[in-house]
Amino acid sequence: MRYVIREKIFSLGDNFNIEDEFGNPRFQVIGKVFSLGDKLSVYNMNGDELFYIEQKLLRFLPEYSIYKGQELVAKIKKKLTFFRSEFMIESIYGNFEIHGDIIAYNFYITKNGETIATVNKKLLSLSDSYALDVKDGENDDFIVTLVIVIDQILHDNDGKK
Repeated sequence: MRYVIREKIFSLGDNFNIEDEFGNPRFQVIGKVFSLGDKLSVYNMNGDELFYIEQKLLRFLPEYSIYKGQELVAKIKKKLTFFRSEFMIESIYGNFEIHGDIIAYNFYITKNGETIATVNKKLLSLSDSYALDVKDGENDDFIVTLVIVIDQILHDNDGKK
């Protein structure tokens, strides 16, 4: 399944919809304004919270936790690398890794060593815009949430917001 993730460049906080390849809204992301660290919720279009994302503060490298209800389901940690963006994910859904290119615009996500998703950032848009392709049979909700965290780590703290 292909998803298109476009952030609104002039929104207060991180609030945006995620659409499928046909332009149908599939998820809504709502960030808490005026909080210490990033705090976002991912909802389906019925208004049900799927995941809650929380940045862990006072860490040498960025670290985020993902919750489903009150249950911690994943921790994402940026690896110390010099030329590529890489992340390690400890998750109840499997062993994930995310590998990015030098400019941090293209990624692939592996689960237990197998590529299950690719992310490509569109360079010629006014806001952050990504194409996410998820392999059939994978947990799309969780993969979308991982991509939101990666965007928070690499692009939302670069001074544009």
